[in-house]
Amino acid sequence: MPLVSSSYNPPSLFKNGHFATIYCSVFRKVYCLQKRERIILEDGDFLDLDWSYATEKTDKLVILLHGLEGSAQRPYVKGAAKIFNEHHVDACAVNFRSCSGETNNSFGSYHSGQTQDLAAVIAHALAKQQYQTIILKGFSLGANVILKYLSSHGNIAREVKAAIAVSAPCDLYGTMRQLHQKQNIIYHTKFKKDLLAKLRDKQQRFPELLTSEDIKAIKTLKDFDDIYTSRAHHFKDALDYYAKASSLPGLQDITVPTLILNAKNDSFLSPSCYPFEVAEKHDSLYLETPKCGGHVGFYMHGKYSYNEIRSIDFMKNVIF
Repeated sequence: MPLVSSSYNPPSLFKNGHFATIYCSVFRKVYCLQKRERIILEDGDFLDLDWSYATEKTDKLVILLHGLEGSAQRPYVKGAAKIFNEHHVDACAVNFRSCSGETNNSFGSYHSGQTQDLAAVIAHALAKQQYQTIILKGFSLGANVILKYLSSHGNIAREVKAAIAVSAPCDLYGTMRQLHQKQNIIYHTKFKKDLLAKLRDKQQRFPELLTSEDIKAIKTLKDFDDIYTSRAHHFKDALDYYAKASSLPGLQDITVPTLILNAKNDSFLSPSCYPFEVAEKHDSLYLETPKCGGHVGFYMHGKYSYNEIRSIDFMKNVIF
């Protein structure tokens, strides 16, 4: 305990993890009225936040973090914002550095363990309005950021009352190995293409830090982390980054009620990303592992996905 049994049972086509992953990422459409705000960080860089609001004034806020090369405009983020708004919770959807449609100012951008920017968003939100309850919800890379923040940040805001981590790659090394497997070649190729496009822009801005030869040497996502992520964010190499940015070693230190929702047929996740032993002995970490769902999929008939409905249920159970 708390291992959570799951009632999720999708339609037949969506029992296939790849179908669920691709359909929900590419074909799902969600309308959510958002208002953009730019905040300036202590290092002079910026973050773009996409806000949406409950119909009536509320003292509750959910902060949403997207996945690798996603944005606050992705359907899974908008779907989460929309359902929380309908349940009287404001939503702040964060665009990680360089993910809002405009390249960020610094050589570094974002990574799986970068909790400082999340802390800055929380502080900004609390200064902007007197929120009494903050819920954190992250997807994929954003899920790991939230788990890392909750387990290792020395000064967690007291207003943070609950968290939901969807398709969480708790072990980054294991996830890297999964993404390099043949079954994930479509995702690997897409991620690499998008990352390299941004990296070419970085090379033009910072030619003294990154050469054209460096970019040409990147053949895999691990190469990207060896040549750029580790160098830009002060890790020794990719393996050092995976070890230090993974949330898995610190999960036992989480004290805020937290739900990890990882589908068993998520092709991105290694067996080490299902922390059964930790959850069994933990009072605050809830682990739900439905058979199906894919990676940030969890399709259901109707306008909401299972992970969205499940997040509202979890919030109500642990907060109210």
